[in-house]
Amino acid sequence: MKPDNPLIAAMALVAGLLFLSPVLYSIWMSFQTSNAYYTGTTDFTIGNYAVAIGQYNFARYLINSLIVSGAVTVIGTAFATMAAYAFARYRFFGSNFLFAATVATLMIPSHISLIPNYLTLANAGLLDSYAGLILPAISNGFAAFFLRQYIRGIPRALDEAAYMDGASPLKVLWRVIVPIARPAIFSMGLYIFITEWNNYIWPLVATSRQDLYTLQVGLARLYRVNPGEGLIDWPLVMAASTISMLPVIAGFVLVERHLVRGITMGAVK
Repeated sequence: MKPDNPLIAAMALVAGLLFLSPVLYSIWMSFQTSNAYYTGTTDFTIGNYAVAIGQYNFARYLINSLIVSGAVTVIGTAFATMAAYAFARYRFFGSNFLFAATVATLMIPSHISLIPNYLTLANAGLLDSYAGLILPAISNGFAAFFLRQYIRGIPRALDEAAYMDGASPLKVLWRVIVPIARPAIFSMGLYIFITEWNNYIWPLVATSRQDLYTLQVGLARLYRVNPGEGLIDWPLVMAASTISMLPVIAGFVLVERHLVRGITMGAVK
């Protein structure tokens, strides 16, 4: 079959619409009034977005999520890249044990570390701060493991050539490893960003100040907004959910080319 077969294209379009149908329905619902939603009629409005941003402070929540997720992504990706480089290129006492311990963290549920992290940051006076939201998330064992496997596939001859030219280990990492491993690094960056963007439990526990709430915590508050007795204003919730999706979609569009290369790496030799 040809790649541009009309039947395959039609099947791909149907499959894509099927997967996107919940998202499309939530966006459509976000432009409805609560009365129209509960009465089964149609009444388009953009008031839900205005209410979410103005009355329920979602602009502030959006800024908080961008700050926290952005900082975690940049710092976490940098740490994971340096750790992966060390594990892939150097042998030192205890290196195998440290790498095994790093991989072992993937089997530990994140909720187990919730109380120790809370007590540690409470003793350090970092609760109710951006630092308290960012610091527990900057270590990522999966990212270090993934990048280490990628870097091991880069020929050591490139490192040796750089060393012969007088490069230091950090310059080799920055000038040689990072440009070659860019697809994997961007893939892990997007993974870390999405993971932190969708994080709900830790921001809920680590802060009690409303001006530090992230979007996920703010979304949970909307379930208490009732247009009537025992009812939830679902169009308002969907408007806020749509706002929370936009940065993730924008991030995917920006790194899509690198993400596809990172996913398909090793498939073609």
